[in-house]
Amino acid sequence: MFKRELYQIVLDQCFKGKAIVLLGARQVGKTTLLKSVIKEQLAKVLYLNCDEPQTVSTLSNRNLRELQLLVGENKFIVIDEAQKVDNIGLTLKLIVDNISGVQLIATGSSAFELRNRLNEPLTGRKFEYYMYPISTNEIYKSTGYMDVKRLLETRLIFGSYPDVLSNEGDAQQLLLSLTDSYLYKDVLAMDNVRKPGLLNRLLQALAFQVGSEVSYNELAQTIGSDNKTVERYVDLLEKCFVIFRLNGLTRNLRNELKKAKKIYFYDNGVRNAVIQQFAPLSIRNDVGQLWENFFISERIKRNHYTGHYCNTYFWRTKAQQEIDYIEECDGSMTAFEMKWNPNKGKTAFPNSFLDAYTIKETVVVTPDNYLDWLL
Repeated sequence: MFKRELYQIVLDQCFKGKAIVLLGARQVGKTTLLKSVIKEQLAKVLYLNCDEPQTVSTLSNRNLRELQLLVGENKFIVIDEAQKVDNIGLTLKLIVDNISGVQLIATGSSAFELRNRLNEPLTGRKFEYYMYPISTNEIYKSTGYMDVKRLLETRLIFGSYPDVLSNEGDAQQLLLSLTDSYLYKDVLAMDNVRKPGLLNRLLQALAFQVGSEVSYNELAQTIGSDNKTVERYVDLLEKCFVIFRLNGLTRNLRNELKKAKKIYFYDNGVRNAVIQQFAPLSIRNDVGQLWENFFISERIKRNHYTGHYCNTYFWRTKAQQEIDYIEECDGSMTAFEMKWNPNKGKTAFPNSFLDAYTIKETVVVTPDNYLDWLL
């Protein structure tokens, strides 16, 4: 049982007259988190699962009297997978504005669908948070430093989904089940996606290109599709918390690559499950990719949970000069280079980059020092 970073944050926001919206991929632990929060409050709970048609039908009928009867004497109203309900924002607005003394919590595994349906009706009426697979700091706070160190290789290969980390012996089976049962569920339901085979080929192509600049044109040729379809599927996968994009930093230098982008997976285990590659690190040829994907995704978790707001990029020139990951905060930048083996060659940050931008710090991230940036 891992204590989640959002636990205290969500607990502190309860009963302040606003809805709480919790976004994140399926199986990252949203429901478990809410059960812990509700247990702490010792309040009566109404749990509504929008994967069930009857629940969707009930919540689609925006009649205040019926909603009051539905809520009854319950103090916590949890609406799970709320993106499934058309105009759910109007329903939630009715509850927030007219039923006092209750805490409304809506969860969703599709950022695009849920945010689009909530933003206008719930303007000024909600707190919104993202939840990710288990973070390094959550492991540290729950089980201690030695477990953080022990689990590093496991997390590079099998990722950090709660069920996977809690059942290490069944990690491979759990991951394959996760990707088969849940990974595509929201993506295929959105925007009339009717080609799961094409989607799977795209994910495999992206998995092999982690850490490399991607081209929609090349991806389209690889999977037998067209640029617009690839771009649309990438967008949907990002909005369902499977992958995320890093754009290239392009401001000062002529030879910086324009419109450059890299694509990473939110979870290493999902990336490896897509290509069904769970071999130990000692015999893999993609350890550098795994290390880069791991650190950047962990850094994104850390920044979100601590409220460290920054712009994120990578940097590359036509002359093949490159920096893996950059964070820009308040006008200055921290540049990161990831190296799994710190003894394999020297890492130098290009002078052209250092001269062109305001640099706060340059960091070479290795297994020896990575915790300095994640805890």
